[in-house]
Amino acid sequence: MALECGLTKEEYILIINKIGRTPTFTELGIVSVMWSEHASYKNSIIYLKTLPKDGEMILSKAGEENAGVIDIGDGLAVSFKIESHNHPSAVDPYNGAATGIGGCLRDIFTMGAKPIGSLNSLRFGDYNDQTVKKLVKEAVRGMADYGNTIGVPCLGGEVYFDDAYKGNPLVNAMVIGLTEQKYLMSASAKGVGNYVVYVGAKTGRDGIHGSSFASKEIDEDTLEKEISVPKGDPVAEKHLLDATIEAIQKGLVVGIQDMGAAGLTCTTSEMSAKAGTGIEIDVAFVPLTEKDMSAYEIMLSESQERMLMVIKPDNFEVAKNIFTNRGLYAEKIGKVTDDKMLRVFHNGELKAELPSNFLVLGGEAPVYKREITEPEYLRKTRIYKAEQIDEPSDYNEILKKLLSSHNIASRKSIFHQFNDSKEIESIIKPGGDAGLIRIPGTKKGIAASVDCNGRYCYLDAFQGTMAAVCESARNVVCTGAKPIAITNNLNFGNPYKPEVYWNFVNSINGMKEACIALKTPVTGGNVSFYNESPTCAIYPTPVIGMVGIIENIEKAVTIDFKQENDLIFLLGDNCNEICGSEYQKLIEKKPNGMPPLVDLEKEITLQETMLELVDKQILASAHDCSDGGLAVAITECCFENDIGCILEYRMIYRADFELFGESHSRIIVSLSPDRRNDFIKICEKNNQIFIELGKTSTKVIKINENIKCEISALKELYLNSIKF
Repeated sequence: MALECGLTKEEYILIINKIGRTPTFTELGIVSVMWSEHASYKNSIIYLKTLPKDGEMILSKAGEENAGVIDIGDGLAVSFKIESHNHPSAVDPYNGAATGIGGCLRDIFTMGAKPIGSLNSLRFGDYNDQTVKKLVKEAVRGMADYGNTIGVPCLGGEVYFDDAYKGNPLVNAMVIGLTEQKYLMSASAKGVGNYVVYVGAKTGRDGIHGSSFASKEIDEDTLEKEISVPKGDPVAEKHLLDATIEAIQKGLVVGIQDMGAAGLTCTTSEMSAKAGTGIEIDVAFVPLTEKDMSAYEIMLSESQERMLMVIKPDNFEVAKNIFTNRGLYAEKIGKVTDDKMLRVFHNGELKAELPSNFLVLGGEAPVYKREITEPEYLRKTRIYKAEQIDEPSDYNEILKKLLSSHNIASRKSIFHQFNDSKEIESIIKPGGDAGLIRIPGTKKGIAASVDCNGRYCYLDAFQGTMAAVCESARNVVCTGAKPIAITNNLNFGNPYKPEVYWNFVNSINGMKEACIALKTPVTGGNVSFYNESPTCAIYPTPVIGMVGIIENIEKAVTIDFKQENDLIFLLGDNCNEICGSEYQKLIEKKPNGMPPLVDLEKEITLQETMLELVDKQILASAHDCSDGGLAVAITECCFENDIGCILEYRMIYRADFELFGESHSRIIVSLSPDRRNDFIKICEKNNQIFIELGKTSTKVIKINENIKCEISALKELYLNSIKF
């Protein structure tokens, strides 16, 4: 039975030695889900602990609470978190994606914060594959339907297509919330004698062993089986959100946690372990969809729209009415005890009795350091020479193909699935470098971006992850906001495979180095292992969610050129590399070589210079130069207002490398000619490299003698490559 639950022989012996007897059936289930990779991070926590967590504005450190929290001044706080729902979305894309964003939303409002925006990071196989296309549509529809019903606007995101994700798509959702600091909550079961209260929807058999399902590879048998993916109810979630915020703001809640992975098991064990207390419950009081559910099933169910609260006895009836008035359940199922034990009864019969700390991450749950081996494929990729690619005969054609590439083309048809919120003012909507929203009642804004180039990480996990941190920060900086902190979603294959674990460890090291340099500590996140299909593992994909603050949103900048005859500059240097680029993929169908190297000193200088330029309102536009290189980035700046450009500058390297290569630490900016001297003074003062490229013009893009195209023709390709 223990092996069937996913426990090893050694882990089973640990259980027996701890409790001094053979565990019950329910106890085995409890330990198996709590010690699964998805819940315990047993194969990753040893390295996650090395990431930087301290910062001036950090209110909640990684691993301490349901979500990270930063202080944005004026008594306000922003909470944010990114989560994955990869395996459920592969089996049932609509419900998998919907419940993915639903769980992330609950992580935010259990902190006492009202969700104000979401982002998504999605990876699928080849978009031309009809099965993949259907999966994309259903996953996006699931996220949009859920988020729209709640009233949380989509701020942006990223969508990539590659055969590496064909059998194992990635569906990562990020949510941002806002609260007054006085309402911040903790997932802690404090106060002996306080009531343990179940709130939300009923519990059913859906999602049982969901955390275990997320802790193994997807194979053909998995896809053929009837996997019970939980189904979400966004209307119930909206009521739950409103009721929870009301109860918190009325001071009725001592502690609270979302019933996510491992459901009631996770909340009871983690909340009591965190407080150093115990919890005793009788699951007969849990509202059920089916009457004959066992204690094992109730404890392991992952039904949606449920949370666990700790409430003082005197406040229970008032709190209960807040939930029941909205059609939700609020039932006392137990109490907080003083003996650090988790006890589970069913109709008065004891079914499980385990030390809470024995079960949880950071407690006595097992921690492993797996074997690492440098991937064999790197021996081949590292000797690759990009010079073997022939220069193109038609640069216009290359630009057209890149703009219509599914990894570069407009995502407007995807973002249009999401509705705006009447309560939240979006200053920069999806499609920019980062989303930007106004903090109600202030001039402040919150900018957010998610980013990762899986091809870079495949070629070098250390450099690729540093690049993801830097680009996500650069996207935020391009709006005028200062990067503050990150959350992460680490998507990898099977950690028991030494080559996979090598990439994971190097990715953590790259993230650590970049975050320390940029002063953007890690507030939390998620690890998703076992992202493998019968054919291959995914590319290492450490998605970085970056949050930044701008003090005055009236100074914010967007990517689009504003008027003719403005000057165009490149902050940064010429490019002489194409490895890992979309251009290389277009020519050779796969990544090869060493990805662009990250120079952290250059990146810091660039971001500081950019923030000063924005603060002094010198720029008319700014756009990060990344996927597709300089030519694609310049063209994207032309589309919004149908303003072209004439670029005449000295190229140092091969024209295709300069135009389509993807070197880091580069931003394209435009400004009025009368601000030219101010721009140059700031750049020279900061020792920032820059190149004067040319100026904006009529509806044609011309780059030296290499490219000349009508904006309208390029725009047609860009807008219509991905359709829903």
